[in-house]
Amino acid sequence: MATQLLSKKKQNILQQGTVIPAHPLALTAGRELDEAYQRQLTQYYLASGAGGVAVGVHSTQFAIRNPQVNLYEKVLALAAEEIAKSGIQDSFISVAGICGDTHQAVREAGLAVQYGYDLGLLSMGGLQDKTEEEILDRTRAVAAIMPVFGFYLQPSVGGRIFSYDFWLQFANIENVLAIKAAPFNRYQTLDMVRAVCHSKRNNEITLYTGNDDNIVADLLTTYQFEIDGKTVSKRFEGGLLGHWAVWTEAAVRLFEEIKQCRDSGYEGAAELLTKGIAVTDMNASIFDPSHGFHGCIPGIHEVLKRQGLLQGIWCLDPDEDLSPGQAEEITRVCQAYPYLTDDSFVQDFLASKK
Repeated sequence: MATQLLSKKKQNILQQGTVIPAHPLALTAGRELDEAYQRQLTQYYLASGAGGVAVGVHSTQFAIRNPQVNLYEKVLALAAEEIAKSGIQDSFISVAGICGDTHQAVREAGLAVQYGYDLGLLSMGGLQDKTEEEILDRTRAVAAIMPVFGFYLQPSVGGRIFSYDFWLQFANIENVLAIKAAPFNRYQTLDMVRAVCHSKRNNEITLYTGNDDNIVADLLTTYQFEIDGKTVSKRFEGGLLGHWAVWTEAAVRLFEEIKQCRDSGYEGAAELLTKGIAVTDMNASIFDPSHGFHGCIPGIHEVLKRQGLLQGIWCLDPDEDLSPGQAEEITRVCQAYPYLTDDSFVQDFLASKK
């Protein structure tokens, strides 16, 4: 199989930065795939102005890969069909989540290419028994199939901490085009960014924030290092976020504000940083850090259910539910920050489908 490369047009979109929501999984009360609502979610992200979507990732629930569930290929196919029907597929980035050991990751990358996905978001979760060198070899194997979107996943949801040297070698792998930083930790984020800046491919790799607890500040921050007598700068150009799976049209509006701020020499940055605290407050209600992120996926579902984009908050794991007080917290932040919600947009979107 020839190595898939990203088109020049989509490379430009990726490098300029865009909004990429992490796609949830729509289920019936019987915990079976709800195909109509799954398609509707993809249509919502397309209509919202997002520049892409990530499918088969943490927000889609890793358990879709379990043999008794077997939904990974199905969710890839459904989203791909909706993207193809949209008429904007040439300017919309499709990202497929890729997990597991090298054998599984290579197989999933093959499926992603088969369904027309542009990049593979390569999860580092569940690999605690592997050495860093083995994980780098796994990355090389996937990059030989399709462009790789690296993923620094926080330890509290199955990830692990990697060394500076790991990220330096990771960044030097051909066909790694982007890295999502989601350790929810400033020190570990800095390690990864510094390594990318020191890599020989620093101009070829685009950074995306996955730090849902620090979205606005990440997007406003420039990292700068003196390397061999030259100043090398890097920033997070866009985001690939579970938080952006909800209130997506509002996230697109906020991202446009951030881009305008960056382009104007950071005029209005103070106001945006204040708004960023509101975003973090909203994220805390959804992601449930006070209970170790137990209600993270149900929290996303709860917002979508209230808007009519899902029928319920069911997850594949019956024990995965909202934590005590989480629903009330979601109500609180919606009332406190209505400008960060997109209820009216969703109402119009749903009305247009009747």
